Amino acid sequence: MRNYDVILFDLDGTLTDSAPGILNSVRYACRKMGLELPAEATLRKFLGPPLIDSFRNLMGLSDADADRAVSAFREYFPTKGIFENEVYPGIAALLADLKATGKTVIIATSKPEDFAKRIMEHFDLARYCDFICGATLDETRTDKAEVIAYALETAGITDKHGVVMVGDREHDVIGAKKNGLPCIGAVYGYGSAEELRTAGAAVLAETVADLHKILLG
Repeated sequence: MRNYDVILFDLDGTLTDSAPGILNSVRYACRKMGLELPAEATLRKFLGPPLIDSFRNLMGLSDADADRAVSAFREYFPTKGIFENEVYPGIAALLADLKATGKTVIIATSKPEDFAKRIMEHFDLARYCDFICGATLDETRTDKAEVIAYALETAGITDKHGVVMVGDREHDVIGAKKNGLPCIGAVYGYGSAEELRTAGAAVLAETVADLHKILLG
């Protein structure tokens, strides 16, 4: 197995199970805008992609209505939804072991950066991270490839040998590939093995224990 010195992690569905807070925030936004609540299967598709894209693509909203839906979502999420969330078992130990062995740990998430920092600090995981990088609140940086590029630039990484992305959705794999990085697919998250394999994940981790073995042997 290849030795990775720099590991970029997605957040939702990779480090934490944030589904309850995200889906409750979507439900709140729909109610506020008088929209019919999507079926559960559709709601689950909000987990991973940039939020504004999901409101457009999954609910067929115009750009203006999608903007309003995002604003409504953010009325609920920062005070309630953000902590309707829990760390996957084994993640804290994995991050601690990566840090102890001298690896560089970077968060690269499509969640707004301020929210990502609050979550990592809340769960006492920020201390294991060298950089926490995310999207912008004004939607100018939400695409996963853009977030990964920003994370690499923030960390001053130009040599991509030994750098890998870890994520649970196809957006993570595609974003990594656009930046010349391999991606480990976290099957225990919100995406399926088929989705991750089809997108081109370099290897799949069925469990956090598998991920630990891939990254540290």
